[in-house]
Amino acid sequence: MQKILLAVDAFSTFIGKVAAWAVVLLTMLISWEVFSRYALNKPHAWVLDAQIMLYGTMFMLAGAYTLSKNGHVRGDVLYGFFSPRAQAAVDLCLYILFFLPGVLALTWAGWTYAHESLDIREQTFSAHPLPLYPFKFMIPLAGGVLLLQGLAEIARCMLCLRDGQWPRRGADVEEVDVEKLKEMVQEGKA
Repeated sequence: MQKILLAVDAFSTFIGKVAAWAVVLLTMLISWEVFSRYALNKPHAWVLDAQIMLYGTMFMLAGAYTLSKNGHVRGDVLYGFFSPRAQAAVDLCLYILFFLPGVLALTWAGWTYAHESLDIREQTFSAHPLPLYPFKFMIPLAGGVLLLQGLAEIARCMLCLRDGQWPRRGADVEEVDVEKLKEMVQEGKA
């Protein structure tokens, strides 16, 4: 079971890292548009729509990545004091009562919404319209990946209830700990 959980984590991480490249595209697009607008005096009507679509894609696809890293914000005023089993019980109840219905609704409605957009070949409202339906297909894709990761989290909860400890997660990049970095620099000088 641990291999399956880590495989789902790896898949969510891969999707999140691919989506993170939207930041690079956004930076290049915005920089180019600023240069084009102010230096060349030639703005493009479609760029704002493209920026919104890229940001939306990145934001939606980051949900499963964040869930796989246990990075979503939670109010752990009391939760942090609970035993792992109590934490797992609370999480399992919340996943079943709120997460599953919400993500299933998002995925199903997003699929319908995207297909309706495709049927009419929906475009943005600008002087140079962009197709909108490819972007709308990101909604069910993000919902499906989030649902898969949520099922892995539910399995983690059940394993924790059984074993009394949380199963391990896949390793990924971590934030820089400034104090540890200072210690490492000091050790290097000695």
